[in-house]
Amino acid sequence: MITQDLVQVFDMLSEPAARMATAPMLALAVGVALYLLCEVIDLLRTARPIVFLGSIALSIFYELRILQADSAPGAVFDGTFIADGQTALWGILFLVGTLLVWAYSVGYYRENLPFKAEYDALILCTPVGMMLMVGANDLIVFFVGLELLSMPLYALAAFRRAKIESVEAGLKYFLLGSFSSALFLYGAALLYANGGTLALDALVAESNLATTGVALVAASLFFKVSVFPFHLWVPDVYQGSPTPITALMATGAKAGAFSFLIVRLTPLLPPAAAQTVAVIALVTMALGNLGALVQRDLKRMLAYSGIAHAGTLLLVVAAGVALGDTSGGEQAAWYYMGAYLFTATGAFGLISLLEADGARFTNLDALRGLAHSRPGIAAALSLFMLSLGGIPATGGFLGKWFVFAELVRADMIGVAVLGALFTVVALGYYLRVIAYLWMEPPPEGAALSNTQRPLTAGLATVFCCLGVLAMGLLPALFLDRMN
Repeated sequence: MITQDLVQVFDMLSEPAARMATAPMLALAVGVALYLLCEVIDLLRTARPIVFLGSIALSIFYELRILQADSAPGAVFDGTFIADGQTALWGILFLVGTLLVWAYSVGYYRENLPFKAEYDALILCTPVGMMLMVGANDLIVFFVGLELLSMPLYALAAFRRAKIESVEAGLKYFLLGSFSSALFLYGAALLYANGGTLALDALVAESNLATTGVALVAASLFFKVSVFPFHLWVPDVYQGSPTPITALMATGAKAGAFSFLIVRLTPLLPPAAAQTVAVIALVTMALGNLGALVQRDLKRMLAYSGIAHAGTLLLVVAAGVALGDTSGGEQAAWYYMGAYLFTATGAFGLISLLEADGARFTNLDALRGLAHSRPGIAAALSLFMLSLGGIPATGGFLGKWFVFAELVRADMIGVAVLGALFTVVALGYYLRVIAYLWMEPPPEGAALSNTQRPLTAGLATVFCCLGVLAMGLLPALFLDRMN
């Protein structure tokens, strides 16, 4: 049986469309194998960064080929996976986010440096799972992608095994993921029992059994993107995990789940669900923003901020359900998630740089007067805070604009007004960070650190700043490629 299945897979891969569709994922898979081979052969260990960067670059190249092709591969593998311009755009987003996280990881680990090879290999596996999730046209394919993303993150969250908070974060993230997987499988089983298929384009939620199945699958994704009421452990996980991995959780994991939720699952939700989803989104925004207002730890504050941003993006789902059309919502979600990726990754990355001077620098009070000693870090962090708050001329502003524009198009004016008010509340804690950086005097006796910052982290910060400004000032660069 296994031999027959392998023969069938190779037969499918012999088709040009299937090879083109899977090339980005195969490039990463080969990269993981080569990276581990370089680790066990002493003479090749210095080539590990080249293998990592090469596999990411090759995967981006293949995604660009799909994006620019006159005829995209479309549905392959008997219609279970879709590769088109839309999935390629999401794939490029996943790969850029992974590359930025890797860049901030260089020089971050000291006690766990002997295990850096395993760390990099696990990071390289995560975008494969994200790509499977966004392109899945079958619930089993999506589940494989979900687990391929989640399992490396469980290990990476607990990577600093000598620190109890990291181990606790890994355990809590594993439990959250376990509940998510259980709900997904239960919902998929109900959908299969109702229609005899797991293909998304053949599912119709017209019976109570099918509606329950879709609701359970949606709830499993709510776990993954950390919306109400599945958000309670998220601040603990973000605070305890290594900071570069926190950035990957906040951006890549959410992007993968939201891409599937908006592109594939939203058309299955009944129109009556629009108001329910909108209420969940608004409650999530309220709890996230109010929780962030009282935090003194930067990572914990950004965790609650991430919950609020997940609620904002969930409004796109509510608008798509109300309209019965997700085309505009898909563009709004990609733009919002792209701006958030540059912003949140840059913010968490700068926190990881500050941690080189001691864990206390993740505390808000330690930022007093940082602009006097490190104006570059202070300026970049201020830009990221402004983008998270949705200030004009940043990517965060246009991301929010597109989300609320979808709500207006769906005639959900009241929801749009409430969402905008909660966004204003968020400025309270984002501007507070900027005030501490620039308007507060440095603590007495504070000494300048001689800690050397890795070159890759500096380049990643510059790239994130340029990404935030480009998405805020030159939206046509991105929007033209989304049409």
